[in-house]
Amino acid sequence: MKYIKTKRLILRDWQESDIAPFIRMNQDSDVRRYFPEKLSSEASRQFIVDAQKDIEDRGFGLFAVERRDTGEFIGFTGMQVLEEDGPFRLEFLPCIEIGWRLMKKHWNQGFATEAAVGVLKFAERHTDIKEIYGLAAKRNWPSIHVMEKIGMTRVEEFEHPLIIDGHSLKRHVVYRLKL
Repeated sequence: MKYIKTKRLILRDWQESDIAPFIRMNQDSDVRRYFPEKLSSEASRQFIVDAQKDIEDRGFGLFAVERRDTGEFIGFTGMQVLEEDGPFRLEFLPCIEIGWRLMKKHWNQGFATEAAVGVLKFAERHTDIKEIYGLAAKRNWPSIHVMEKIGMTRVEEFEHPLIIDGHSLKRHVVYRLKL
């Protein structure tokens, strides 16, 4: 099913044909630069299963993204629920987090921003979501730039509980957008 269409993109359900390129994307050191490690094939497959289940159960989630001109899978963009009983102990939980990850060859073309704007419009029309959060490593300027371009405002910083002390990705920023 196609959930969101933008000028150049379709955000949709995950398909079997997305698995291999998604695994390759999660093994790319540049794509995973702001994460503590690359994702294994098994973890990538589980990500897809979990993302699709959220879409089916909630009507939204982390959608597969394809280019309209080529039909090529290029990554994901969407929203997920961060629960209070997860690894984070932040005062705004539970919340809805917006997120994205694209293959390197599709960077710097405005796709992440375009997809994120599509997700925000979808949230405004099809859900009762009143605010959306974005979390990123403090040094992840590409994602921070997208958050700022879509109108999000920085609200706080925190130490990510799943990243070891002293790691350069430990410090994270939180952005918020009221819909």
